[in-house]
Amino acid sequence: MRPLIGITGNQLLEAVPAFSGISVAYTPIGFVKGVQAAGGNPLIIPIGAPKTAADYIAKIDGLLLTGGQDVSPNFYGEEPSLHIGATFPLRDDFEMALVEEALKQKKPILAVCRGLQILNVQMGGSLYQDLAHEYPEMRIQHNQKTSFAYATHSVVAIEGSHLHELVGEKLSVNSFHHQALKVVAKGLQPVGYSPDGLVEAVEATDPEQSILAIQWHPETMIPEAKNMRLFFEDLVARSAH
Repeated sequence: MRPLIGITGNQLLEAVPAFSGISVAYTPIGFVKGVQAAGGNPLIIPIGAPKTAADYIAKIDGLLLTGGQDVSPNFYGEEPSLHIGATFPLRDDFEMALVEEALKQKKPILAVCRGLQILNVQMGGSLYQDLAHEYPEMRIQHNQKTSFAYATHSVVAIEGSHLHELVGEKLSVNSFHHQALKVVAKGLQPVGYSPDGLVEAVEATDPEQSILAIQWHPETMIPEAKNMRLFFEDLVARSAH
């Protein structure tokens, strides 16, 4: 059977004319197509009550945490800065419950952009709320103006990591984020860095946990970028065991 991959859904926070002002639950199509092309069956998980997380995780074989709004700084003990973007605490609550259950049930995880950040926060880490104002070492563009389909900066993968095994020593990635990992949670280890020293990828320190979390968006670079397909193929393969 094809592994069932749960993909976290988002929700439009403002009315959109295309939907006549109706609230919409959704996920970017690239995640769906990436999982399907890799041999998995995607299941979009809408935002819900944290108490339902255990049921969702029990039914799926792997979890894909997607991008979206900024993570509320209240969840890592900080007040919101003047430069934080829109947050969605209900989504934060629910996705942290999904992460907690996925760790308990030892389900494989692929986390992308915000997904990396919510994973880190749930496990006890923190974030830069806005890189331009909080990370003086920043010297490359992390919120690219180029189309999301194209890579704009490099990431160096740490030798011996699963990331290095997948893509080699260096890969080119796209980049559209203004937040990033600050304090990395104890259960995670950095395995990829940007040229200006930001953590771009982490994996679990516990060998019983199958986690790969990345700051870039592979779903907007497929199918053209073959190395970006690897992340979906890897999640499906890890979820098949």
